[in-house]
Amino acid sequence: MHQSLSAYNSRCLFWAYLFNSLNFLQPVLTLFYLSHGLHPRDLFVIMFCWSAAVLIGEIPTGVFADKFGPKLSFLTGAAVQMASIGVLFFADRPWQFFLYSFLNGFSVTFFSGADEAFLYESLREDGKTQMMDQVMGRLQSADFAASLVAVILGAWIGKDVTQAQFRLLILLTLCFQLLQFIFLVLLRTPRAHTRVVQNHPFRQVRDGWQVIRKKPRLLVMFLNVTLVFIPVGAVFKNFDQPFLKAAGVPVSIIGILYASAALLGFFVSRSIGWLTRRFPRLLLMQVTGLLSVAGLVLAALSHAPIWMAVGTFILLRLTQVVRYPIYSQISNDYIPSAVRATTISLLSIIDSCCDLMVFLVLSFFAGGQSLPVIFIAAACIALIGTLLPIRSLNDESVKSDQSL
Repeated sequence: MHQSLSAYNSRCLFWAYLFNSLNFLQPVLTLFYLSHGLHPRDLFVIMFCWSAAVLIGEIPTGVFADKFGPKLSFLTGAAVQMASIGVLFFADRPWQFFLYSFLNGFSVTFFSGADEAFLYESLREDGKTQMMDQVMGRLQSADFAASLVAVILGAWIGKDVTQAQFRLLILLTLCFQLLQFIFLVLLRTPRAHTRVVQNHPFRQVRDGWQVIRKKPRLLVMFLNVTLVFIPVGAVFKNFDQPFLKAAGVPVSIIGILYASAALLGFFVSRSIGWLTRRFPRLLLMQVTGLLSVAGLVLAALSHAPIWMAVGTFILLRLTQVVRYPIYSQISNDYIPSAVRATTISLLSIIDSCCDLMVFLVLSFFAGGQSLPVIFIAAACIALIGTLLPIRSLNDESVKSDQSL
């Protein structure tokens, strides 16, 4: 039976993302940073370099994707990503870790916006754009499926935090990134992306900015999502290993916890359609935002029992699983096809600016036994994001956007 374009492309991207997510470094990367003499403040520099690369790369790579097509953008990004892992193989000084983070962040910009644009146009060609959140949920589940293997094996191999173990984990990660590259080659380009865009790059950026300027609801909704994601998906994620270790969790067990969260995340991601059919999307966004704030407050309780630390870790992992696919569905309805990747990249520029400001603020709290203070400050930022109002879109606005 002939597969529809959207089904074929979503399947290829699922496997590409799954192999890319087989990151065996993930469960021990922060511990390796610290074992190489990096200070908690250096972790913020690493995050800062990643966000700075996104800030620099988003506009040119977004225009690149709109002009030459998402597929070529994906392949370029995958190549840069493999180069960044190569730098990490030889890294033993702080500046080398910073360079790795910068290149890795730059590689992400080739996917940022382009993947959503690619999937949305594939669905649009099949007349199934209303399934965007479900497709994004299934794509997101690839990360969790891969983590079931990578985090357990990675934590077991890297349990002694030695340089030899670190390099073995890097080589394993590179092997699976090569498989990702193969599946990206197999993608089929939607008709909307078969024509090379003739607009001048500056016009692409101008038109993308006009979409954001004329749709303030899109910007407010984006700020709601990003100001919750940064404290949970960036800050807590970079400190969850020392957080769990301080709570009494052995390093080898951290991998099992990552895998447990991944297993739950996999099922939640595959159930996004079930959730949105039974609960309003805006209600889900509000509830998960408040749960994120509560989780960060719980993480700040330095003398909490181990079961509470584990529960907090799981909670913060799952809240973000629900939020992003729903946001992707709503936001893509706003954006016209011709500048979809550029517009999403412009929003990512705003996200990077928010990243840099949040990391700069929180770096002042990073010193000594500072995890509880960092988490409380992060909770305050997440609360600001959650309180930003999101209004539902009506059919009239969506139709007018698509006609632009």
